[in-house]
Amino acid sequence: MQRSPEIDQFVDHFLALMCDRSRRQILELLAVPRNNGDGTPLERRSTDIAKELGLSPATTSGHLKQLAEAKLVASRREGNVVYYRLYNHALVRAFQELVEALSHEHTVRLERLEQEVS
Repeated sequence: MQRSPEIDQFVDHFLALMCDRSRRQILELLAVPRNNGDGTPLERRSTDIAKELGLSPATTSGHLKQLAEAKLVASRREGNVVYYRLYNHALVRAFQELVEALSHEHTVRLERLEQEVS
């Protein structure tokens, strides 16, 4: 399949972002639950994200900045507080499906290996 160099570059950048476990965890945290019951996107404060994931506020802020630059999350400021929410649900959902498929494949391979050993 022939793709433009721009598409390959976009894919490479996306996958490089997703290689970091903390960024994946941030996206997973923002993805569930998907809304707060009234149809508006669920938002989380950057400090709450940091606490929940056990990261420093500075580290979390850096990850959120990268995710925002990639248009995966959006933010809004209210005074000194910054709230984040998912921006590109389709890409995050597709990546979650990829992770689920990889997890399944890993389990299948482990089961095969255990069968070969026994």
